[in-house]
Amino acid sequence: MGQINVEKNVGGIEGLCVIKPAVHGDDRGYFMETYNENDMKEAGIDVKFVQDNQSMSTKGVLRGLHFQKHFPQCKLVRAVRGTVFDAVVDLRQDSKTYGKWYGVTLSAENKKQFLIPEGFAHGFLVLSDEAEFCYKVNDFWHPNDEGGMAWNDPEIGIEWPELVGDYNGTPSAEGYALEDGTKITLSEKDQKWLGFKDTFKF
Repeated sequence: MGQINVEKNVGGIEGLCVIKPAVHGDDRGYFMETYNENDMKEAGIDVKFVQDNQSMSTKGVLRGLHFQKHFPQCKLVRAVRGTVFDAVVDLRQDSKTYGKWYGVTLSAENKKQFLIPEGFAHGFLVLSDEAEFCYKVNDFWHPNDEGGMAWNDPEIGIEWPELVGDYNGTPSAEGYALEDGTKITLSEKDQKWLGFKDTFKF
């Protein structure tokens, strides 16, 4: 027990948590528990995760902002290789922080995990040459239930680190790059989502 440190309601947003596991290192390397149901429950987090996912992305890839509309998912996310900036937007209409965003850097080095409750749009930007991203979810993927929101909507104003470029009225990647010149890469679908005022609300 006691193998995690949980910072609750980060950014003043109810339910968002940044979790740091205890890392036990010596001259051989390190060991840590990446998930322990008892520790989570002791911290007041009682979520039944049913699926684990993993993705690999290259520098400048931006995935998001995504959610499931009728089968919303709670997510526990982390980077196991490389570095990403992970961002969420509160889409819960009855929330005091409806429309507010929060972001955190997740890396293989800092080993932080980000707990995102149901009702948020979620995405991440890869800042390292490559990144492997893992996440646990409490509901299965429903292919016809996918929703999304424009990653660069100025009404929300997510401050993506190292990003340069000017908003042209659409979520297109055109004209955006990282400070080192790496172009931003998005899926075709992620360049067509609507902005906050027109997106799905929970």
